[in-house]
Amino acid sequence: MTLSVAQIDRETDELVGEWLTLTEVAKKLNLSAGRAKQLLRDHKLIGVRRGGGEPQVPAVFLAGDDVVKGLPGTLTVLLDAGYDDVEALRWLFTPDETLPGSPMDAIVAGRHTEVKRRAQTLGF
Repeated sequence: MTLSVAQIDRETDELVGEWLTLTEVAKKLNLSAGRAKQLLRDHKLIGVRRGGGEPQVPAVFLAGDDVVKGLPGTLTVLLDAGYDDVEALRWLFTPDETLPGSPMDAIVAGRHTEVKRRAQTLGF
């Protein structure tokens, strides 16, 4: 199975802010490069190309030496709703005054169940 990684647009890139290369992700999670790529293939993480080079992942997707709790399930729901990787990133990082902050801010704050519930409504 090959790894297909989307090219990101400038607006979404700016919403995300800080990025890590896949090599940096592997190092932070204490994984091999192959296992880090598998996280992208399994949609536990989303990686995009930013001007060429290796895939990059939003830095906030990692908490210490693990993926932020609730993120993989939310990504699954968004992708099942028909979002592609860039659209999912845009949704996760776009400010939502009802949360407050962005859905990703809420996930980091431990409100991943609420965010996943909102993502599920997108598919209907």
